[in-house]
Amino acid sequence: MDRVDNAHVHDVTRESNNEGALEEGALDVVRVLAGAGHRALWAGGCVRDRVLGIPPTDYDIATDADPEEIVRIFSNAPGADARYVGAAFGVVRVSLGDRAYEVARFRREGDYRDGRHPERVVFSDEREDAERRDFTVNGVFYDPLEDRILDYIGGLEDLERQTIRTIGNADDRFGEDRLRMLRAIRFAARLNWSVEERTLSAIRRSAAAIDAISPERIRDEVMRTIAEGGGAWGLRLLLDTGLLDVVLPEVAAMVDVPQPPQFHPEGDVFTHTQIMLGIASVRTISPELALGILLHDVGKPPTFEVADRIRFNLHTKVGAEIAERICRRLVLSTDASTHVVRLVADHHRFTHVKEMRPSKLKRLLQTPRFQDHLALHRIDCLASHGNLDNYAFCVDALDRLEPDDIKPHPLIRGDDLIALGYAPGPAFGRVLARVEDEQLDGTVDSRTEALALAQKLMASEGCEPQR
Repeated sequence: MDRVDNAHVHDVTRESNNEGALEEGALDVVRVLAGAGHRALWAGGCVRDRVLGIPPTDYDIATDADPEEIVRIFSNAPGADARYVGAAFGVVRVSLGDRAYEVARFRREGDYRDGRHPERVVFSDEREDAERRDFTVNGVFYDPLEDRILDYIGGLEDLERQTIRTIGNADDRFGEDRLRMLRAIRFAARLNWSVEERTLSAIRRSAAAIDAISPERIRDEVMRTIAEGGGAWGLRLLLDTGLLDVVLPEVAAMVDVPQPPQFHPEGDVFTHTQIMLGIASVRTISPELALGILLHDVGKPPTFEVADRIRFNLHTKVGAEIAERICRRLVLSTDASTHVVRLVADHHRFTHVKEMRPSKLKRLLQTPRFQDHLALHRIDCLASHGNLDNYAFCVDALDRLEPDDIKPHPLIRGDDLIALGYAPGPAFGRVLARVEDEQLDGTVDSRTEALALAQKLMASEGCEPQR
């Protein structure tokens, strides 16, 4: 294929910029394969990102070498290693030191047995390999040795249009692999692009079938959609395509749920959440914080009532219960689930920080990954009434207090109560918490005072020393 014009080539020529060793290794893989008489091209997302001026985070290589030949070539190359990671699909992982690259045989795919995996693959040429991929912007190849883009499917035009479009018939592509529906949304959100209308219509027709995909894959796509920089647009696309009703019906239920205008002039619960994700997209945030933002008001629809005004009594408690079920459904890790649920459960605690006793404030500041809680509160305020006084109060407290003031070493522990002759029991936890409160409040500041207070509190619990 002829070399594309310079307007297309400029952004993909190899420059001494921040791509560094990762790109150099990808070039080395192509050189080694070419030296063994094979054709090798950079493929997929790395080409797309380089055309857009985005440093790729990984490089995939497509080649006419069979998997066995790839393994043989790189197993014999100094400083390299090669292992099968998808032998049935012709995929080999090539390692050059601490850099890894997936090298795959040009192929076309047979019928898909389960809406996710093809029954068979047939090794083919680069054109057929491009035509079996998901979206046009991911189907462009680049030959780094000849500095040439190879576009068999109109990917460059869609890169210029800034649109996501399936390769070939959209219904067929989504029928082959239903996860592609969520991937289309993620790419559009990350790049702030549109989804081509026929592609969008096909997603709407097939949205209900997404539940056939494993919850882990759904989780990964949804969390990346809301955390990679375009969460607000991604959430809107999930809603408009009907995917949200299937994967997160609890979030879809926020639509048109009104809020008291004196606190939320921006509108309903869904609009508020979408604005929050838009504000969050300005900075890099963790997937758990993004999910906490998405779910922080998930308890409002079931607790909505109109009394003296619109109220959502106990919505944080109800929301935490719903968030826990969602995290379990999406198979989040225990640590991630605990963090997300706590973000939902605690997001209203900031309302009263100025009136809190020192002990209660310090316990709030002790919260694991407190910076995420603080970030959620800030974004929550900016997306509604705009008052950041409580946020500033907490920031000032963090600046003013030393870590040992916020979480000091305990003056006494359970072993100390045992040494005084008390039998371990439920009272231990309550008494030690009360002693710690007094320590945090500054009313008890020595071990002697702490032991005296503990004895008094144990007596009030009806506990006497055994000796």
